[in-house]
Amino acid sequence: MTIEEAQKTVDTWITTTGVRYFNELTNMAMLTEEVGEVARIIARKYGEQSFKDSDKNKELSDELADVLFVLICLANQTGVDLTEALQKNLDKKTIRDGDRHKNNQKLDS
Repeated sequence: MTIEEAQKTVDTWITTTGVRYFNELTNMAMLTEEVGEVARIIARKYGEQSFKDSDKNKELSDELADVLFVLICLANQTGVDLTEALQKNLDKKTIRDGDRHKNNQKLDS
């Protein structure tokens, strides 16, 4: 699925199954919540925190998909074409950081 297709699929789901988009502030709060759930899994799986019983059935892939879903909702309702936005962002990073990371001695392995 392309990013464009994902935006259309989410919009169809929202307008048929979900009834309507939550407002932008609600979706921003939901995005923050979902990112927190990703952080919780990362801290337990790759960090030093131990799993709680309530965390053991959580899947990183599912939580990342939740983040992506809400991000796409925000893009759709604010008129952002994520394909175009990502390309512009990559172009910006390439110009700005083209040599910066290659010359960063901290990243030498």
